[in-house]
Amino acid sequence: MSLGRKMGAEVAERYAADKELAAGLRDRLADAQEAESRLRSAQAEHRPYDEVRRLAIAYDRALFDALAAANAAERVAMGPKTYEFGDAAQRRGAQIAARRARAKPSVRPYTDEADRLRSLREAHKLSFRTSPSIAS
Repeated sequence: MSLGRKMGAEVAERYAADKELAAGLRDRLADAQEAESRLRSAQAEHRPYDEVRRLAIAYDRALFDALAAANAAERVAMGPKTYEFGDAAQRRGAQIAARRARAKPSVRPYTDEADRLRSLREAHKLSFRTSPSIAS
């Protein structure tokens, strides 16, 4: 018999999906690291632009997937009562619960990892153009 708060069907479904996505976080991080090493080696070898562009797009995609898994892992660590649903009062309660959960030491590593991946993705987008410039 559970004494905790009952979870709605929608929240249970989203929580299960996040658990499944979060389980693959390590694999997605490894994929992103591998994609970055392929891109950096192609740049160092001065490969053709089309090949480097393809690798840059693959690296961005790998970072996006890793970021999605990190965000899911953070939501799983915060718990099901942080999922927004229902009327305004329930959504506000979930927002407050999420803010409180982010302050817990058990959730902080996931938040830091998501922030790190977000920064990596933005730095990559700013440092590599996927379309040729006028000067090229």
